[in-house]
Amino acid sequence: MERTDLMTGIEKDWDKFLSLPISQKLPFFSKENRIYDCLFAQQFDRQSLSHLFSVADTLRKFTKKKEGMDFASSLLSHKRAMLYFVQPSTRTFLSFLNACHILGIKTGEIRDTSTSSELKGETPEDTVRTFSSYVDMIIMRHPAPNFVEKTAWLMNRTNRPVPVINGGSGKDQHPTQALLDVYTLHRSFDGNIDGKTIAMVGDLKRGRTVRSLSYLMKNYKNIKLIFISPKEFAMEKDILDFLNKHNMPFYETDNFEEGISQADAIYMTRIQDEHDKSGESKKVDISAFEFKTKHLKIIKQKAIIMHPLPRRTEIDIPVDEDPRAMYWRQERNGMWARAALIAHIFSADGQILKYK
Repeated sequence: MERTDLMTGIEKDWDKFLSLPISQKLPFFSKENRIYDCLFAQQFDRQSLSHLFSVADTLRKFTKKKEGMDFASSLLSHKRAMLYFVQPSTRTFLSFLNACHILGIKTGEIRDTSTSSELKGETPEDTVRTFSSYVDMIIMRHPAPNFVEKTAWLMNRTNRPVPVINGGSGKDQHPTQALLDVYTLHRSFDGNIDGKTIAMVGDLKRGRTVRSLSYLMKNYKNIKLIFISPKEFAMEKDILDFLNKHNMPFYETDNFEEGISQADAIYMTRIQDEHDKSGESKKVDISAFEFKTKHLKIIKQKAIIMHPLPRRTEIDIPVDEDPRAMYWRQERNGMWARAALIAHIFSADGQILKYK
């Protein structure tokens, strides 16, 4: 079903559209059987993930040489992108920026609304609509829940829609982080994620990375999830309901050592205290949920340790030297996974796979 078939009735009322199940929204954010706006982890299925990983692998291989990089940077040299990052970010911003540059996309950025006409009273919606006049893609990171989705919804109802990528929206989802996380699992386990046990540790209640990754695990067989956290930061019911609906086994525990000893991948996260309303994070003792050097002796020999970064005290610095520490490679994987996604949205992925 094409977007134009949905441009009637409920799709013209934002509040009603927002209330729809994500499965009903997805056609509105696709075009010609491709992702057009990347907003949710649920937009990726196993086939699309495998395809994007092939694109990323091919791209990173041939760009090691100048002629390959010159080819890559010619693919989308006629495109422009706006990075609208009004929530603090370093890694995600630079990852997207360099993904664009690999493909030759020219970029502009807004990282502080005090430099825009929002200071004069312009609505954020009008600000973004203005950006769309100048660019071919908007990549957004915004603190307000659902704002990135609303932007894509608005753009798709204009006479000049541009694709929107969610670089993090409130505590909702972070689909490209989930994409790079699965890409890291894919590369770490030689393409075989089926049958793995994934432990997620820390602030699972407010961590959009673990929420998004949980959704994507549905695409693999015999996956088991272990949620390790203080009870105050336990995974929320909507994710648990999703896992139950899809018959995905999981269990919750506050026993850190027991949980990580069973895992093939240990996904550490920091406490998301930027979402505190009254300093509640300081009232919770998280010291029992930190990966210390001593824990290297109790995890599986071929387990990997992941973290979306930035790191605080969740992982001891000396752990970085262990070959199972994957978080620095995980960060680099993000640039290639995002470049593959952008190439896919602009239909340049086929040219990448055919390049000799």
